[in-house]
Amino acid sequence: MGIFGILDDLAEERIKAAIDKGDFQNLEGQGKPLELEDDSLIPEDLRMSYKILRNSGHVPPEVQADKDIRTAVDLLNHCKDEKSRYRQMQKLNYLLMKTGLGSKRSFSSENEYYEKILDRIDIVPED
Repeated sequence: MGIFGILDDLAEERIKAAIDKGDFQNLEGQGKPLELEDDSLIPEDLRMSYKILRNSGHVPPEVQADKDIRTAVDLLNHCKDEKSRYRQMQKLNYLLMKTGLGSKRSFSSENEYYEKILDRIDIVPED
């Protein structure tokens, strides 16, 4: 068990003790759904338009690019034949290049994110 496991156990014990003491009784908002939207970082004049876009299924370009990269990596990991593996690698390289150009970052071998993606891809070296 690592440090996070220990911290999780400690947090759970404290929460159970607080429940037993009744610390969570009669709290404001009890029984009501939580409002999980935190738009405090969005300028006030843009909040409504962001909410409309989010509710209609639109996401910021960087979020969509990240989703596309994750999907490409997952598809690459499940490719059975070399032809589709090669095509999927080309698509992934294109997405990485496009993302790197859009954010003024370079996806070189020194880039930590690029290294993590390469580590996730199960590539069998040719003999």
